[in-house]
Amino acid sequence: MKIEVRNIYKLFGPRPNKWLKETKAGLSKPALLEKSGHTIGLRNINLNIEAGQIYVIMGLSGSGKSTLIRHFNRLIEPTDGQIIVDGIDVMAMSKRELEDFRRHKVSMVFQRFGLLPHKTIIDNVAYGLAIQGVSKQAREEKALYWLDQVGLTGFENQYPNQLSGGMQQRVGLARALATDPDILLMDEAFSALDPLIRREMQDQLMALQEKLNKTIIFITHDLDEALRLGNRIAILRDGELIQEGTPEDILLNPENDYVQAFLQDVNRGKVLTAGHATKQPGITLTTRTTPQKALEKLKQQGLDYACVLEGKTLKGIVTHLDITKASQAQAKEIGRYVQEAITIPDDAELQEVLPQLLTSKLPVAVTNKQGEFKGWLSKTKVIDLVA
Repeated sequence: MKIEVRNIYKLFGPRPNKWLKETKAGLSKPALLEKSGHTIGLRNINLNIEAGQIYVIMGLSGSGKSTLIRHFNRLIEPTDGQIIVDGIDVMAMSKRELEDFRRHKVSMVFQRFGLLPHKTIIDNVAYGLAIQGVSKQAREEKALYWLDQVGLTGFENQYPNQLSGGMQQRVGLARALATDPDILLMDEAFSALDPLIRREMQDQLMALQEKLNKTIIFITHDLDEALRLGNRIAILRDGELIQEGTPEDILLNPENDYVQAFLQDVNRGKVLTAGHATKQPGITLTTRTTPQKALEKLKQQGLDYACVLEGKTLKGIVTHLDITKASQAQAKEIGRYVQEAITIPDDAELQEVLPQLLTSKLPVAVTNKQGEFKGWLSKTKVIDLVA
């Protein structure tokens, strides 16, 4: 489901509407607090979240990120603004419409798991289905399916206190997914876990998302996590939106010193991929290109090699020496002289491909998941990006 956040303001205090006009006029957070005793939670937040994205909202403690996520299901009411979900304003929903929205369209995963300690794991996962009025047999079948999806088959009759923190969070994720919501809200969902388990949960979420294609809004204060998970990232500071964009946009083009300070310790080699360091081929040949034509093209471009394609698929590489041998042998086409190319996927992390790039005597080709040739890996670009 597509979500639009339009001009959201949130003031905390006894009479927020009285001070909204001055806040909109630009009254600062400290000045408002001193003048009125009210606190700015959010100021004029505007976001467009496409269906099927993992959209990360991040910032330090007090930035407004957890306040914002609670607006999506109206656990917090805004002072002003709209949240539009597939054309419908959540803020204008009646009490009954909001209950239906929460039961069927949106689920939430909390930092501290939020499991019911007196219920078994299967009953915890089936809890939302029970509220929906689903029959016991049907909800237990669904609960067992989602426990299997998160790797917890066999634990259905245990209780939360018998499971590790990571396993409890898997239960929370299974419970959120069991009602088949269109929107998944995850508020610091992995931050209570130790680093290894946290990484595993990130992997699990990305694997599930490839199959489910939910709209996920993910809150974190951890930039590495944001860069790893997010299709797009919004950075908040003191209730205001500082920068929004793809992970690459933010990493390569920080808009101000605040964002730059966030980025200073990021391992770029883990975030940026081969796709970011790809250069387009100077020329392309086919297996049926004649040696004479191939040599002519190399000479025109001043190149020592060329890729050989069949449609968009890479068949290999030919060097100037290979083509010269084909010409001397009076071959009609270069197909028999094509060498197998070294290839890497365009989503490979730069830190993984750098050693291979530095040791390879031949150029390294970049391909997508369909095996289509995207270009050559640029040694210069890789070094510049990682540095």
